[in-house]
Amino acid sequence: MPRPTSALVATLLFASMEARAANSVAADPLQQAPAIIGGAISDGGAMKRLAELTDGIGPRLSGSAGAAAAITWAEKRFREDGAAVHLEPVLVPHWVRGTEKAEVVSPATVAPLPLSITALGGSAGTPPGGITAPLIELHSLDELAALGEKVRGKIVLFQHTMSVAHDYGEFASLRSTGPLAAARLGAVGVLVRSLATASLRSPHTGLMKTDPSVATIPGAAVSTEDAQLLHRLLSQGPVSVHLELGCKTLPDTPSFNVVAELRGSEKPEEIVLLGAHLDSWDLAQGAVDDGAGVVMVMEALRLLAHLPTPPRRTVRAVLFMNEENGIRGALAYAKAHEDEVKHHVAALECDSGAGAPQSWSLNSGAAAVALLQPWMQPLEALSCSTVVVGDRAGTDLYPLQQLPDAPPVLELIQDGTHYFDVHHSAADTLDKVNPRELAESTAAVAWAAWSLAQMPETLPRPGVKAAAH
Repeated sequence: MPRPTSALVATLLFASMEARAANSVAADPLQQAPAIIGGAISDGGAMKRLAELTDGIGPRLSGSAGAAAAITWAEKRFREDGAAVHLEPVLVPHWVRGTEKAEVVSPATVAPLPLSITALGGSAGTPPGGITAPLIELHSLDELAALGEKVRGKIVLFQHTMSVAHDYGEFASLRSTGPLAAARLGAVGVLVRSLATASLRSPHTGLMKTDPSVATIPGAAVSTEDAQLLHRLLSQGPVSVHLELGCKTLPDTPSFNVVAELRGSEKPEEIVLLGAHLDSWDLAQGAVDDGAGVVMVMEALRLLAHLPTPPRRTVRAVLFMNEENGIRGALAYAKAHEDEVKHHVAALECDSGAGAPQSWSLNSGAAAVALLQPWMQPLEALSCSTVVVGDRAGTDLYPLQQLPDAPPVLELIQDGTHYFDVHHSAADTLDKVNPRELAESTAAVAWAAWSLAQMPETLPRPGVKAAAH
């Protein structure tokens, strides 16, 4: 059935409150649903704030002026929203892109065949004037390993068949670890077919891992159309490519995580963590990845701050720096708060785009799901009230999850059908965000934060059996 409009959602929500409150174990938070869920949907705050971030600041790669401006902006907005805010220092990588050119030079054609490419994060630059080398096409890291020395002196082309969002996990290693593996075998460069579900010759970047013990080689993503062109040419005979990249890795740059809190009214020492990453790739505005997550977190805190009474527990928002090319912000937060992790009662990261909310994944078992599920009843109007046992967690929560006594992680599952159409590309701009879907996901996150901070008991930690009730 078609998804209800925002106006209908609000009507259904308000009409259901009185009937549900009488029978629900979550009667108290249900009374706040119009202010939290209805407020997120009706006031358009998330989209307005996202426009400020994307149109007003733009790309925010770690170490850049854009990243610094975003930190200043977020700190100011949190303070205006009534949150206690501070900056936590983190030293981040500073990589710059520079010139990007590639062209088929052999076989010779009547007209030049320039390739649509973009450097991978962390790539080395080519020598002045670029490099020209034979191209060798591979489809897996196992195939690379089997060829061994045969790739020496060549540019490796990693092909794959990604067509839907679910394929990303299967092929992402070609981009992240493929260049390093090729460098170890003597390759002089790497091209990776873009990890994308749509393209208009728009290459999609991403991080390629490096190792100080191995000389970093130039690596670039090539548009899906041009990857197919290269495949066709290679099927007819040898191909050579000229590649020129002006990438540089500058000294690490001081930066910050932005941390804001709404102090709990009864149990302030217990913390519900909401996270998103403030940095983005440098190709576009980073509206979907992860501007949407940033404003969802900020709006959630703002909506809770405007309630007559704060929730029982402290809600802490963390805008991490450097998720895209190093997770330095996440590592710094986990280190700085290691002694406090036992007081983190739940964590939720928003880094899945701006799509409509669908359901929830919780990593602390069936007993925890049973505790949380009744509190999610108001989200039925948004078709995202179901909580299931899962192991999903955002990248910036990974370091926290490695600590002893790590908190439960709740993740909002969103419609990701078109997420990889624009992911890490120049097409990740504000116009790709549906305002209604962003508002609904914001409402879901705000409500989940309220519920986790307000429920009488905390969720059992992963691997810990809940006490009988």
